[in-house]
Amino acid sequence: MRRITGKTKDETLIELQSATESQTGDENGGNSVSSLSERVTLPGHAETEKLQPNKDTVFFRDGVRRIDYVLSYVDDKDGEKKQERRREFEANLEKQGLELETEDKSDSKDQKTYFLKIHAPWEVLATYADVLKIKVPFKLSDIPHGHDVPLEWLSHPFRLPDHIMRPQPDYFTYPFDKNKTDFFLINDKDTFFPPSTRNRIVFYILARCPYYKEGRKERDKTGIKRLLSNGTYTAAFPLHDCPYWKRARNAECESERYNLYKHWARFLCFYKEQPLNLIRKYYGEKIGIYFAWLGFYTEMLFFAAVMGVICFTYGVLSYEDNRSSKEICDPHIGGSIVMCPLCDKKCPFWKLNSTCLSSWQSHLFDNEGTVFFAIFMGIWVTLFLEFWKRRQARLEYEWDLVDFEEEQQQLQIRPEFEIRCTNKRLNKITQEMEPYLPTSSKCVRFCLSSATVILWISLIVACIIGVIAYRLAVHAAFASIIKDPMRKIQVVGRFITPQLATSVTASCINFVIIMILNFFYERVAVWITDMEIPKTHLEYENRLTMKMFLFQFVNYYSSCFYVAFFKGKFVGYPGDYSYMFGKWSKLRNEECDPGGCLIELTTQLVIVMAGKQLWGNIQEALLPLMRNWWSNRKGRHHPENHSSRWEQDHGLLNFSQLGLFYEYLEMVIQFGFITLFVASFPLAPLLALCNNILEIRVDSWKFTTQFRRPVASKARNIGAWQEILNAVAILSVVTNAFIMAFTSDMIPRMVFLYAYGKNASMRGYVNNSLSIYNISQIPNDNMPEEGGNWFDNTTSTCRYRDYRYPPGHAREYTHTMQFWHILAAKMAFIIIMEHVVFVVKFFVAWMIPDVPSVVKARFKRERYLIQEYLHNYEVEKVKIQMSASFMTEQPSEVSSMTDKQEVLSECLEPPS
Repeated sequence: MRRITGKTKDETLIELQSATESQTGDENGGNSVSSLSERVTLPGHAETEKLQPNKDTVFFRDGVRRIDYVLSYVDDKDGEKKQERRREFEANLEKQGLELETEDKSDSKDQKTYFLKIHAPWEVLATYADVLKIKVPFKLSDIPHGHDVPLEWLSHPFRLPDHIMRPQPDYFTYPFDKNKTDFFLINDKDTFFPPSTRNRIVFYILARCPYYKEGRKERDKTGIKRLLSNGTYTAAFPLHDCPYWKRARNAECESERYNLYKHWARFLCFYKEQPLNLIRKYYGEKIGIYFAWLGFYTEMLFFAAVMGVICFTYGVLSYEDNRSSKEICDPHIGGSIVMCPLCDKKCPFWKLNSTCLSSWQSHLFDNEGTVFFAIFMGIWVTLFLEFWKRRQARLEYEWDLVDFEEEQQQLQIRPEFEIRCTNKRLNKITQEMEPYLPTSSKCVRFCLSSATVILWISLIVACIIGVIAYRLAVHAAFASIIKDPMRKIQVVGRFITPQLATSVTASCINFVIIMILNFFYERVAVWITDMEIPKTHLEYENRLTMKMFLFQFVNYYSSCFYVAFFKGKFVGYPGDYSYMFGKWSKLRNEECDPGGCLIELTTQLVIVMAGKQLWGNIQEALLPLMRNWWSNRKGRHHPENHSSRWEQDHGLLNFSQLGLFYEYLEMVIQFGFITLFVASFPLAPLLALCNNILEIRVDSWKFTTQFRRPVASKARNIGAWQEILNAVAILSVVTNAFIMAFTSDMIPRMVFLYAYGKNASMRGYVNNSLSIYNISQIPNDNMPEEGGNWFDNTTSTCRYRDYRYPPGHAREYTHTMQFWHILAAKMAFIIIMEHVVFVVKFFVAWMIPDVPSVVKARFKRERYLIQEYLHNYEVEKVKIQMSASFMTEQPSEVSSMTDKQEVLSECLEPPS
């Protein structure tokens, strides 16, 4: 706190005001002062006078030193221990070289919160930049960015201003060396390290600074994370550079947050490209790479969505050519076919034409175009992954991330690992002692982790089995309600079959269970990963990623796998039905609708996928909007008028270390929906595309307006998500092939058309696909309670969906040859489709190199120039040293040579 003495009150105020006004400009010019308040203590006065020309600043009270980090705390009743911790922690921070400034609680709006502002001077920044091997510019790049694109004018409406897309010049960079400061382009030490780098360095210090007393070694008392967890500090965050709705008043502030909001975070910019370089500059490479991936994924979804719409349109246009549905709906064909009961006791005999509507709906998704679309998506996913590798390689080069991973593995050890691992050993690479986790402890933790994962996956399976049991039990109830004319819902019953009603309600219940289980999985996965004590942040995130995705994979997809590959496959036939838990359970396995199980898979997929996206958007967008609305009602619409920059940011949401993890998880789960089961719903990519257009702007809006500024961190790729995407891509080829073979009716129709139909026609397919059973042979346990009198005993047989010999045949109720022909055709289709798609996938992957040749050439060129420039620098340095040494030693050497010559001449002179 600055104290001014020896002057009158008026003189002091005039000087302060003139100093303030000299630094203050109008808002448009961006020239503003950066002081929060000046406390002036006058001789003989105990009161303080405050001048607050501008609270919205990112500088100390002197207006020169930038605030690199802010800690907040509140004194409470149990504050003695916390005060002691803060004193020790802040004393150790000052020993590290950081400069601190405290804002009293009387200056805060709530009159309770203290704010500790932290500034890192040049000496500290230079030291830790050397330790962390942070790359900094040493020469302006002379490599052009690229060449002109043909018809470039077409992309102008989608482009942003060049100063937004490229907020800083392109430099050659090299890891900072404190002993070679003259090698780098240091024009101003105060601005040489950008705010994101300064924040990263300060956080590195905070995470490793102890708060135990001098002379004591209590390893667990280390780091800002523990101080936050035990309530010593309430928050720790770097500052945004300005309000998001207007530029900063101070010319030294970059106003990057405002530019991001104006050109990126508003929904009206949904058709514009993303300013990835500005995102990277403000938030760091890790967040930048996420938005680069999300943007590229959304661009590629456009092509899949177009193809999906084309395939769906084909299904609509071929609606009238669907011979199977016409036969089902025909009152003389479908209306004359009596079907066997679909469940015991409660389900009556029913007419085939009652499924007329569902058969038409099924044709929209189950047609010849679906096969083509499934093959197309297998190729699309390969193109997406391969082209992303190329885009990622370009970003690695442009953002100086090529050599980053090795440095991260060696230097970014988690503070939790250092604290909890007391054993040390020599690192063979760095030749330094480092903490390590013994093998015995690793094995115990791995076994406990594996057992916990298996336990929770078993819980998911148990829930799915419960939903299946619900489907089996409630199907009979729906059948009795919908078919009962006394219920007065016959009009509804014409459009809603028992199968559809069961599928919709079961899907909704399954979605609710998924949401509930997700709440627990997130916490269990974090607890398991913390228990394993990973060494580095990268290892921590990769382990957590694998566990969480495994949980989510089983949670979200298991119900779809059941409908696609198990429902209707193990039914049996009248007189010998299969039951879920044995015949005693009376839960008969579900049958598929005569129109096929594909429409039920579509229903399940739409409800779970759309429900998840809707719920996610509600959480991400509507809840913060409601929070803002409530804040505006309380008069906090323009907090900069009466709150400091740190108070404004303190009121924002905290961006946790796992914030991006959940964003990736949401998108990868969506990726699984549109690839694993896309054969059942060609419009899934269109649904995902619309969601992602909104997702990009919602995420950017959250980052810009709702979250505190996160600590900038580096990442050269999307981490373990890349391997997960590759695995899902390979699995999607298999699942879509099996869906087309066993869930869809495509193969049975093709076999009938080319092997059993007359004149290559589908006429008679429905009758051919239904087997006959003698009603008199149906056991009493399977007969409807009505006794079957409703059909006036006009027929003695009922039909069921299968290929078996009729009653009276020598091999009655055994599979016909047509069944085996269809099964062989299905297996052949799976093998052919998988091999075709995999061959094309591998060929495309081979044809498209992971790193563009242009990037390779630029990287080699840059490496060459760096080595050449560094060599010239060392040579010049040696020359300067030699020149300085020669200048100091030359006089003494000349005098000594003169003395030597005189002595030598005297010795050689002949005697007189």
